[in-house]
Amino acid sequence: MNLLRALPAVDVLLTDESVSALIAEYGRPLVLDATRLILNEIRRNAAPNQSIPEKQELVERITDRLKTWLAPSLIPLINATGVILHTNLGRAPLSEAAQQAMLAAAGGYSSLEFDLTNGKRGLRSAHAERLLVKLTGAEAALVVNNNAAALMLALSALTRRKKVVISRTQLVEVGGSFRIPDVLSQSGARLMEIGATNRVHLSDYRQAVEDGAAAILHAHHSNFRISGFTSEPGLDELAELAKKSNVLLIEDLGSGALLNTEAYGLEHEPTVQEAVSGGADLVCFSGDKLLGGPQAGIIVGKKSLLQKLAHHPLARAVRADKLCLASLMATLLHYLKDEAEQKIPVWKMISTSPLQIKERAERWRCELGKGEVIEDFSTIGGGSLPGQNLPTFVLALTVKQPDRWLKDLRCLNVPIIARIDNERLLFDPRCVMEKEENILLSQLKELSF
Repeated sequence: MNLLRALPAVDVLLTDESVSALIAEYGRPLVLDATRLILNEIRRNAAPNQSIPEKQELVERITDRLKTWLAPSLIPLINATGVILHTNLGRAPLSEAAQQAMLAAAGGYSSLEFDLTNGKRGLRSAHAERLLVKLTGAEAALVVNNNAAALMLALSALTRRKKVVISRTQLVEVGGSFRIPDVLSQSGARLMEIGATNRVHLSDYRQAVEDGAAAILHAHHSNFRISGFTSEPGLDELAELAKKSNVLLIEDLGSGALLNTEAYGLEHEPTVQEAVSGGADLVCFSGDKLLGGPQAGIIVGKKSLLQKLAHHPLARAVRADKLCLASLMATLLHYLKDEAEQKIPVWKMISTSPLQIKERAERWRCELGKGEVIEDFSTIGGGSLPGQNLPTFVLALTVKQPDRWLKDLRCLNVPIIARIDNERLLFDPRCVMEKEENILLSQLKELSF
């Protein structure tokens, strides 16, 4: 163990020219921590008569440790899965205008809570509200950080210690074990379950209202489908009952569609405009699903109710920041200017024809000189339009050990996320941005399939 005496002291090692370069790059505190840690590991793990690493090896270990500590984990990647709203990959990519709006808001000061007309404090909620009101026909709007927060805020502000009725057909769980009953419980509302797992009737709602329900919560099936012997009252029927009974009707719409999905060969997804005109008092939905914007929870509805939500203590805890609001407003402008299909990536992907996708896949095959182009299906994903597919064409590469190849693709400088089917790697062009295409092809050429 006397060999350990040959280890350089920390202060001596820090004066080495190579370590000094690390200090210039990473800062002295981090380099000091890494140096101490490496030397302590060597002392702790050294065996009798084991040789001591040379100074160059010590520097390499310190460098590796620093790189490990500071390696970014949130990095851009290429989505070749064909899943448009891939929750694990960040859901909706933003339009160029939305990206620029975020940069503009981030790079300096802004009028986030400052009224330029009177020179006094303003409301951050006012920025997106005027656009949402124009788009949806609602009286007012409020933006928070996600749809779970939107629903929690609505229930906390309006139904605390009151009974809220919801059908058993809608007691849903979404990603991350997030469940509607848990939200109701945390908000302080009292859950009233009605109906069966496959069927609920208007009479069930009417009885719940007679038994003291103060609100009806209607959760749209945005991430699952019930088929077979099923039935549920429509939103219009619930709205009529709520109005006659003087109770609230809260619609948790989820996906936040503002365009008619039937125009793209998909089943009808209820739009926010339909929910507002259909009589819901409040409508909650996400910003980063079919809306195609940033992560946000959006609440639209009656002005008197939105004012209560805005003044509730929880509203400050879940409020949206300036980057979210800037990108959301830019996204909403695309809808107002009737350019969503051309400008918003989600809708560009949905509206791309199979023939256009086939042409890209064929170009990839010619560029790589291998694989075959076959018919397949893309999916919407992200808790939107469950079970709905879009016809597509994919580049299929037959490989041995496809799981190993998926791992290799994930380890590229710009990771590529693909999928496997019948021992083949599938690359769907639908979700690959045009600016990413050259990167994807150049990286695939370097791999020996």
